[in-house]
Amino acid sequence: MRLSEKREHPDHLLLDDSERMQTERELRQQIVEIGRRIYELGFVAASDGNVSARLYDGHILTTPTMVCKGRMTEDMLVLVDIDGNKLRRDERSPSSEFSMHRAIYSLRPDVHAVVHAHPPFGTGFAVANVPLDKPLLSEVILTLGCVPLTAYGTPSTQELPDSLSPFIPHHDALLLANHGAVAYGPDLEMAYARMETLEHFAKITLIARIVGRPHELPPEAIEKLLDVRERAGYMPAESRSCQACGYLQGHSSSCAVGSATKSYQANGDDTVTLTRKELTRLITEAARLVAREMKQ
Repeated sequence: MRLSEKREHPDHLLLDDSERMQTERELRQQIVEIGRRIYELGFVAASDGNVSARLYDGHILTTPTMVCKGRMTEDMLVLVDIDGNKLRRDERSPSSEFSMHRAIYSLRPDVHAVVHAHPPFGTGFAVANVPLDKPLLSEVILTLGCVPLTAYGTPSTQELPDSLSPFIPHHDALLLANHGAVAYGPDLEMAYARMETLEHFAKITLIARIVGRPHELPPEAIEKLLDVRERAGYMPAESRSCQACGYLQGHSSSCAVGSATKSYQANGDDTVTLTRKELTRLITEAARLVAREMKQ
């Protein structure tokens, strides 16, 4: 039985010890696999990034600190409570950025997995202080919604989760200013898929900007796509105005994030000036990265 099927089972809290342990073993295997994927795709380097998954009893499996995500083994993962306290004395120290995961789990009961990485294109937008909130690609509107940019927060401190908290309830992926990106969902596969979609959309957005002026979908087309997204269960009705924040009229008055974040989203339409040499280098690098991924 798949993990998602187990979660929906009404008697999941009645699992015996062997079934609970099997669930933990499966999650350990999946986290190691997700770590390998994000490393091989270049979404992380060295010991960057972190991945976690929530078990049925509320405990959380997380990647350890200072370990390459592409070379992890199942025994390296750490079981912690919601506050990040280790539950097994002999295990490693949990990720130093666990407080970000804790904030997401606390604010989103529907979330059971979190993936944080530094995908180059998405992180490039985060460093440039530009959100990925333009209605350019129908598939992204359907599966992800807009990806806002959070205020900068020092990694490994409470500043980081505090900067994310206004966005977490109504968005499924975020750009972290001058840091990277985080995506989350009901299971590890969905959290990873959202991170992959974020990076794919960042590449397309960059190429569109290089080629010319990106053409945005009209409001009526966006409304239809959001209707489909809502009916499919990918977006609760109360999150609609936020997940469409950059699509229709910028952050609307009904958006939970509100005007407090405008200063961190003001550069989306700024003009970027490059020399011919800089533009050639940028296009060459983008083409090289795209060609490398097509070979994989």
